[in-house]
Amino acid sequence: MSRKITDIVVHDVRFPTSVRHEGSGDSMLDRVDHSCTYVILDTVDNTDTTKYQGYGIAATLGRGNELVVQTCKLMFELRVKNRTTEEIYSDFAKFWRELTTDVELRWLGPECGVVHLATAAIVNALWDLWARIEGKPVWKLLADMTPEQLVSTVDFRYITDVVTKEEAIQMLKENQDKEKKEKTLRSEGYPTYTSDVGRYTLRKQQVRSACSKFKKLDFTSFKTIVGPQVPESEYRCNVIRSVVGRKVRLMVDASQICESANEAITVVKGIKKTRPYCIEDPTSADDALEHSTILNELKTLEVKVTCGKTCTNRVMFKQFLKIGDTDFWSINVGRLGGVNEALAVYFMARKHNKPVWGHAGGVGLGEMIQHLQIWNHICLGARTGTDTDGMIEFVSHQHGYFVDPVFIRNAHYLLPQRPGFSTQLKNKCITRWSYPGGTRWKFIIQKKKEEKEKEKQKKKKRT
Repeated sequence: MSRKITDIVVHDVRFPTSVRHEGSGDSMLDRVDHSCTYVILDTVDNTDTTKYQGYGIAATLGRGNELVVQTCKLMFELRVKNRTTEEIYSDFAKFWRELTTDVELRWLGPECGVVHLATAAIVNALWDLWARIEGKPVWKLLADMTPEQLVSTVDFRYITDVVTKEEAIQMLKENQDKEKKEKTLRSEGYPTYTSDVGRYTLRKQQVRSACSKFKKLDFTSFKTIVGPQVPESEYRCNVIRSVVGRKVRLMVDASQICESANEAITVVKGIKKTRPYCIEDPTSADDALEHSTILNELKTLEVKVTCGKTCTNRVMFKQFLKIGDTDFWSINVGRLGGVNEALAVYFMARKHNKPVWGHAGGVGLGEMIQHLQIWNHICLGARTGTDTDGMIEFVSHQHGYFVDPVFIRNAHYLLPQRPGFSTQLKNKCITRWSYPGGTRWKFIIQKKKEEKEKEKQKKKKRT
């Protein structure tokens, strides 16, 4: 059944997380508003009255979201409008390359930046649409494809020196116990860890309360923020350890704050007594060489190194394989060029025995990445739950605004059952939090204006 894609609606959705410090605040990103570019694709089929729409997301942090919104509209007019689903899905890799290689837009940044975020939003909406048409969640849509069909969605350009199309097909064919893995995941779910316990904006008692909450929910893996100030980082880790104990896994995230390998190594050595399991994003996400230095130095301390959530494309992951590398990767499907490029990263990881974890620290990221981590386990045989084997991050904000939100039980993601990519937002979310015209934002903006006016009047009186 082929449908024509006729229209796009793009919303600039922002949540004022900086006001109440919900989900905001780390060593690099202080006072941010978790946001997303929200794409809705409309389709028509003259022979079928069923209404199908595709919903896609790219996560941002407030300012600049409007740029991604406008880029989505431009890319739709140039590359998507009036195309049919049959045309796109029959050679998805070719279509994906068309989106990412527009000769003029590409000059703004090849497969990175605003254009690549817009690509992610549109591509993720197309996968949501495909899954809805087929009546399956995205993870099941992927799992039910033949190896050849699935690999046909991936553009292997620039990465054939580390993995080829033929190798990817063979990987999928070698995995013979898909049904058994799927049955196990349906019963047990996919393991998760939480980063809700260690934001910079949390006070000591708030950290303790968050730790107690997640400990009662059977979480055994926690992540906190660290920075170059070693005493402060050590204190934060000790507060967490005092509640969760010393046997559970404690990860630390530097959010690229360290300016050099030496600074990152100094931080880890300073908190070594708190038994950190790994350090995430210790320095610039682009610097594979410094990551390699950090990795080699920390082996003697038995502390692992990971990165990936800010990697903008598959080529960056290739650089880590060939130049530097880390112990495992964290993948962000809202920053890469959508599902297609994420699949390329999974194939690279599988060939080179690199565990992949799912990043979910933004609007809709948990809803999306669960599908890909589940597929990775079922179809590529990636292990879960032991040592560096795959886990998915969990943060507890904004899920209530989704029609099909993530569900956690016993510190495991439950498998999504509804058709789609779990990316549809509730109408009330758009009404309230579209920026700047949503009802809640109008109230907040008006309140800020009134406060500024009061401050002006006070200054006048003083003078």
